[in-house]
Amino acid sequence: MPCIKNVSLRQTGRSPFWAAPWVWTPCLVVGLSACAPTRPPLAPQAPAAAPTAAPVPPSQVPVKPATALARDWQDYHRLAARQLVQANPGRTYLGTVPEPLKGIPILEVELHADGSVRNIKVQRRPRPADAQHTTQLAIDAVRRAAPFPPVAHLPKPWSYTEVFLFNEADRFKPRTLDE
Repeated sequence: MPCIKNVSLRQTGRSPFWAAPWVWTPCLVVGLSACAPTRPPLAPQAPAAAPTAAPVPPSQVPVKPATALARDWQDYHRLAARQLVQANPGRTYLGTVPEPLKGIPILEVELHADGSVRNIKVQRRPRPADAQHTTQLAIDAVRRAAPFPPVAHLPKPWSYTEVFLFNEADRFKPRTLDE
């Protein structure tokens, strides 16, 4: 008979699909000569909900680390500043710097050879009392942008300084991009 397969359970280690009772049910109804393995009918499924395009919060935007190597520290500052802006969408502004600025924190970012952040030192805190929080906003922005491009090929010390220019809406622009 063409329906019967000669496969030992010892050979496969599991029961073949044709050994299941649902395969042979049509054979008993129609007769063994018309036997052909069939699959059980699929249970009806509820229609899938249409995917909704929810906006991705800026904190969850994946940041792709820069892969280009800087020729010198000046070039590195530009790469790092661009990466800061890319990693902080919605928290930055570009274009002309407004007058007056809300706060101007200055951070020194110490790096490991691979570009990961070793330490962040605050070199200057904003003077107005209502702008003190911009220092923490700048530190958080650096952490979101890390890791930075590798610095092993650049002369030591592996650190750079960035000036953050905050406007009234608490958005910043790295001063390096303003030069």
